[in-house]
Amino acid sequence: MTIAFTICSINYLAQARTLGDSLRATNPDVRFFIGLVDLLQGVSFDDLYTPAFPMIEIDKIGIRDFQEMADRYNITELNTAVKPFYFTYFFKHYPEAKNVIYFDPDIIVFQPLTGLLASLEKSDAVLTPHLNSPIEDRLTPNELHHLNTGIYNLGFVAFRRSEINSEFIAWWEEKLRYECLIDLCNGLFVDQNWMNFLPVFVPKTHIERNPGYNAAYWNLHERVFSKKDNTFFVNENNPLIFFHYSGYDPAKPDILSKYQDRFELSERPDLTELFALYRDSLISNGNAYYRKFECAYIKPAPVRRYQRVRKFLKMPINYVIDQLETF
Repeated sequence: MTIAFTICSINYLAQARTLGDSLRATNPDVRFFIGLVDLLQGVSFDDLYTPAFPMIEIDKIGIRDFQEMADRYNITELNTAVKPFYFTYFFKHYPEAKNVIYFDPDIIVFQPLTGLLASLEKSDAVLTPHLNSPIEDRLTPNELHHLNTGIYNLGFVAFRRSEINSEFIAWWEEKLRYECLIDLCNGLFVDQNWMNFLPVFVPKTHIERNPGYNAAYWNLHERVFSKKDNTFFVNENNPLIFFHYSGYDPAKPDILSKYQDRFELSERPDLTELFALYRDSLISNGNAYYRKFECAYIKPAPVRRYQRVRKFLKMPINYVIDQLETF
């Protein structure tokens, strides 16, 4: 058996449902789960928006000292920090599962995962690099950005059941307990830079360079899309396996991704149908509905000292001096 899962909070369930729908259509034998970094207690969904896929709440998978992690991280960091713990959960509670695959929720799977499963027959793990070829401009993102944020994109990673993977995942868990931060000055970008070690610690890791895998804004400089007989292709001959719509907002349909400035959708007619499909899928799966839910684990942003000082600049000088003495 193969398990696929994603991780999100309630406000991203339209994306998770869209991913699940695509897997059910293309890979009906793969069991799909939603790892929910949120609480369902007291939440009632309208019938139309009740997900058809099992949701496993984060506080139910047995993470030691989970509340400390939740207090330590912002919501983006928390959603990524729990990833290895879900791998452990699925391998432990589903002993019949031979493979476990993670997809970010903002992905559509277009083809059977036959090639991926074949790779897992020969390899312990599968990763995709952000890009396969150099970038010839200084726009965002470029190679320097990827040096900061990780050579591999952790919107996708796949493991087969093996002792060496269990050891790696346990190591990964301990790193992410405290060091799943957005802290580029200290070499951290949530879970991604840690994955640079996977091919080192797990020698039988397959680096998947097929351009049909994990196509996204960061590798569009090397990928052109087409459609023939209702099948999307990349660079003419490669079927599109899955597309990663990172940074796309259906409320701003003309913006390819908020994280890049290299391409405009209007300049890439080869992407028009792919993004129209995604926009329509998110709308029909309740994007506007789920966006109204606030995640239970979101906490107020801390007010930094320099922010407090800036506020004082508009106050009487004597008051500012008195307050600064309290720091």
